Amino acid sequence: MIVEPAAVTLLALGNVPMVQPGDDLGAILIAALDGGGQVLRDGDIIVIAQKIVSKAEGRAVRLADVTPSPRAIELAAQCDKDARLVELILSETDSVMRVRRGVLVVRHRLGLVLANAGIDQSNIAQDGDGVALLLPVDPDASAAALRDRLAALSGADIAVVIIDSLGRAWRKGTCGIAIGVAGMAGLLDLRGVPDLHGRPLQTSELGLADEVAAAASLVMGQGGEGRPVVLARGIARGPASGCAADLIREPALDLFP
Repeated sequence: MIVEPAAVTLLALGNVPMVQPGDDLGAILIAALDGGGQVLRDGDIIVIAQKIVSKAEGRAVRLADVTPSPRAIELAAQCDKDARLVELILSETDSVMRVRRGVLVVRHRLGLVLANAGIDQSNIAQDGDGVALLLPVDPDASAAALRDRLAALSGADIAVVIIDSLGRAWRKGTCGIAIGVAGMAGLLDLRGVPDLHGRPLQTSELGLADEVAAAASLVMGQGGEGRPVVLARGIARGPASGCAADLIREPALDLFP
């Protein structure tokens, strides 16, 4: 059997300006693509860092405006964090999973299990006593809205993936994962697809959007590179009805809470 070669192209855009609350992300991305000599094509995937989506949606909070609750003060003493930051974490949290010095792991209201409810202070202009950035209220809806806006501006049938860097159980280090998806599969069910020998796959489900996120984060960078948007080409997107929520394991099926 002859297996045809396959290739994927990942291009990180380097001319995306600093995003402010209320900015039109679709217009900003089209301008950045144009500045890089690129035009959106059918089948493209735009991968975008969560931070600029949150900034555009006004999800930045000044710590000076936060009053910590008794519970936040208690947890802050245990994990050695600012009680105001812990209060913000609790506001985004369904349940606290683990508390250690320097570590606060929670189940986010979106279903994600992650440190600090995804709240971050890096790559954010700080104002006096500090500013923290929360995840978008509904990242799947944010991805869908951005996809619609880009389609209106370009006429192209594309997908959008909003990504963040999260730690993983059993593994050291962070990795890009999808927290918002529109226009492609989040979870791709491969059960029943034949393997090389014709045997149907029995249990295989592919975290397609997470694989796209991890690949894109390699060219985005994790520090001050200033490349928060990646244009991905050559990836089979699967059903367009997918979302990032499809990737969340139901608590009843989580063997390692």
